[in-house]
Amino acid sequence: MFVEIITIGDELLIGQVIDTNSAWMGKELNNVGFEVIRVTSVRDREDEILEAVDAAMKRVDVVLMTGGLGPTKDDITKYTLCKYFGTELVFSEMVFENIKRILANRITMNPLNKAQALVPKDYCTVINNRVGTASVSWFEKNGKVLVSMPGVPQEMKTNMSEEVIPRLCARFKMGAIVHKTYTVKNYPESALAIALTDWEDQLPECIKLAYLPKSGIVRLRLTGRGNNEDEMNSLVLKEGAKLYDILGENVLDENDSPLEEIVGSMLKERSLTLSTAESCTGGNIAARITSVSGCSAYFKGSVVAYSNEIKKELLQVSEDTLNKFGAVSEEVVKEMVNGAMNSLKTDCAVAVSGIAGPDGGTAEKPVGTVWVAAAYGKTILTLKQEVDFGRELNVERATNNALLLLQKVLK
Repeated sequence: MFVEIITIGDELLIGQVIDTNSAWMGKELNNVGFEVIRVTSVRDREDEILEAVDAAMKRVDVVLMTGGLGPTKDDITKYTLCKYFGTELVFSEMVFENIKRILANRITMNPLNKAQALVPKDYCTVINNRVGTASVSWFEKNGKVLVSMPGVPQEMKTNMSEEVIPRLCARFKMGAIVHKTYTVKNYPESALAIALTDWEDQLPECIKLAYLPKSGIVRLRLTGRGNNEDEMNSLVLKEGAKLYDILGENVLDENDSPLEEIVGSMLKERSLTLSTAESCTGGNIAARITSVSGCSAYFKGSVVAYSNEIKKELLQVSEDTLNKFGAVSEEVVKEMVNGAMNSLKTDCAVAVSGIAGPDGGTAEKPVGTVWVAAAYGKTILTLKQEVDFGRELNVERATNNALLLLQKVLK
């Protein structure tokens, strides 16, 4: 069953607000068998909303819309949908009572709030929004469904989870969609595709493979579609198991876990502790590690040593090493990683020092040069990044490389 998502708001198109709604909706819909084939963002303009709705209704069975349902003049979605479906707005006592409940002891009712109780008269089932003042409109016409929801993420998620998805599942007969994602290290995307050519060519027609590259890893997503969920699960797992025969230990994970969770589990299982010493990543590695619930069981702390003085004072990096090799060097990150373990009294550590850019590079050490180290006890592994992909991606690559190196030294 195909779905299109339409998000409405000028703020989405000028980058003032990031559209996180579509990604969340796509994931949740896919989990119950609906396939999102297109996401469109449009301005708060009647003609553009009408054009997007009309095109989507011709392509798919279900159109989901978010945004433009607030109390201000630029919120025109429900007025525009009334025009599209050839109906009018009428006052709903049910919705008005819900608005009064939401606003009680918070905001004095005003004409703009009361106007939110106006709802489409025909072709529409109105669904009260238990966490907001803008109701949900469920339109049906000629066998097609269009649902208009608030754009506030928490309101959208609540209404999707509690009302929209259950109603869609009851309305449409769904097949089974099964996903399994494997994380692979040590392979660029093109090299991985070559290594998997024979296996990929023999995949059953009902199973599709997607390559999802990130810095330092490639995620392989197997998707099976059919009528029986148990059969699809079995078939996807059978094909995925063959990856271990081809790639061996380069298959890092089969649960689509982020790197910080993978290394966190390794540390927790072995009752080991971890610290980080960061220069150019500015605490990004520590932030990734501490994003995992329960990380206090293994993560003790971080030293963000941007200056040489901090490297010397807190991480025991010698002045001679800094003078001889420079802050961005293998020798320095080795001393940084040892300094982190000693200062923070941990079993393991990672360290990075580099030139993230856009300036600061030299002919000898251009922008993008980053040294990474990981240590477990007396064993230290190092890695050098050399290609400049821009500051943000340089930091992200260094973070991923540090976590991958840690995983390697723990192995």
